[in-house]
Amino acid sequence: MAKLEAMQTFVKVAETSSFAEAARQLHMSPPAVTRAVSALEDQIGTRLFTRTTRVVRLTEAGSRYFEDCRKILADVAEAEAAASGSYVRPTGVLHLTASVLFGQQFMVPILTEFLGENPDVTIRALFVDRVVNMVDEGVDVAIRIGHLPDSSQTAILVGKVRQVVCGAPAYFAAQGIPQKPADLARHSITTATGSFASLGWRFGQDQKQRVHVTPRLFCSTYDAVIRATLEGWGLARVLSYQIGEHLVAGRLQTVLADFEQEPLPIQIVHPEGRRASAKVRAFIDLAVDRLRANRLIN
Repeated sequence: MAKLEAMQTFVKVAETSSFAEAARQLHMSPPAVTRAVSALEDQIGTRLFTRTTRVVRLTEAGSRYFEDCRKILADVAEAEAAASGSYVRPTGVLHLTASVLFGQQFMVPILTEFLGENPDVTIRALFVDRVVNMVDEGVDVAIRIGHLPDSSQTAILVGKVRQVVCGAPAYFAAQGIPQKPADLARHSITTATGSFASLGWRFGQDQKQRVHVTPRLFCSTYDAVIRATLEGWGLARVLSYQIGEHLVAGRLQTVLADFEQEPLPIQIVHPEGRRASAKVRAFIDLAVDRLRANRLIN
């Protein structure tokens, strides 16, 4: 209990940037606040604040510890409220990750809607085209596209996407439409250089048909790959959601549909299972509803 009280004191000093103001709000004496923070620093073995006569500022280690303390205190408050049977209001920082384009296209509107409904929550969204280790990087919720390895994490299916080969109508008019995967050898190819990119394109429900492509244009983002394809330079292989709006508008069209692999699942993943915090449960409820209603991924 003493450690939790010290954390509460530290958090209040960090929030107010003042030992004196923290003491006033906590109904403690300024020396007691100073002793509590100093004892915490001694236990941790590092400085949490940079102190001058005018400024109280978190150190880099203090900033990380501040976020952890807020989460711990929120979890404790929620556990106490749950034990007493009272309603728990979502609070604290929600850490979320998704791939870049999926995050931009689908998650940002959900994030802003959630923030509007939950004024005591802050969201930190990490949109990257790599698999984030949720435990190591402190992530509460992840949007995963693809089949998941066996794990203790909870996964909720919200949609499916296809891997498609696409091009602009003008390109097909000039270069013809490939009728089978082997025909890709005579077409210009654009591809991404990210961790999910591969030059061995597999086709068919059993993925046994493999074609090695030789791109002439490599881009570091799928945004750039799609832009080059829209301009009619060549063909690209992307996930269907990434070009959904372009397909609807007729700016791009897909080919080789008869040779496509099984669709890939889109899942919301979180590591806490039934012990998920109020903010995680509330966000997942909203995200599941919105994503399952989206026609571009269902």
